[in-house]
Amino acid sequence: MGPLARLRADLSAGKNLEIYVTALIALVVGVLGVFDLVEPKVVGAATLATLALVAVNALGPRHQVAELDRRVEELGRLVEAGLPGGELLSEEVKDLHARVAHAGDIRLAGVTLNRTIRSYVDELGKALERGASVKVLVIDPSGPVPEEAARRSTIPGQPDVFEHRARSTLYVLRDLPAPRERLEVRLLPFTPAFMMILLDPADDDGVIHVELGSHRSPHAAPGFLLTGRRDHHWCRHFTAEFDRLWEVAREITDADWHPAHHP
Repeated sequence: MGPLARLRADLSAGKNLEIYVTALIALVVGVLGVFDLVEPKVVGAATLATLALVAVNALGPRHQVAELDRRVEELGRLVEAGLPGGELLSEEVKDLHARVAHAGDIRLAGVTLNRTIRSYVDELGKALERGASVKVLVIDPSGPVPEEAARRSTIPGQPDVFEHRARSTLYVLRDLPAPRERLEVRLLPFTPAFMMILLDPADDDGVIHVELGSHRSPHAAPGFLLTGRRDHHWCRHFTAEFDRLWEVAREITDADWHPAHHP
């Protein structure tokens, strides 16, 4: 950007006005002094006024730098002490309905995702209708994984609970009114350690919600939200976690969508 263009941009935005005023006064004083158009006392007073403006302008950045140093020091102390758990984890379920409805890359992974899929079923249908990619990972209800999930939840004698929940999730996805060409579902041979919702995870404005697994706790499972711009490293970490789960999961078959019978 050239000097004149920068001047116009600053004046239109109201930026750096004090600097331009100081420069203008100094220029006028210099011209008047050179051509002897005013008395020396006037020139001297104007010069002192210009110097005063320069001094005042110099104080602003100094105060800003001092404030920045103070805040950086406070941030350093917070990092050393560690963030309070309440600042990181929350039992409150993040409302991602609008993000799900408008995301182009949607990925979900969890044990059964029964509650999550039912909560976002309308938004997933809208996303599929406009051509979004949707990938879903849940446990394989037809193998031994429901038993593992039951043991982990401290109800070892009730694997049918997880089998029915996983099958219910598959049936909800199967019966989506939207086209399923861009819906991919795979079944995990083990119980995942956490639930994830990834929405455009490769983008700076993408988000990832991670919910930690619990062992039949009476409270909601704690979770946290990552954003691509703020948490780039951890977004890449959990995206890679999803990709690894995807690679070891098996593709769903017609027999999974439409089982002949199940308990």
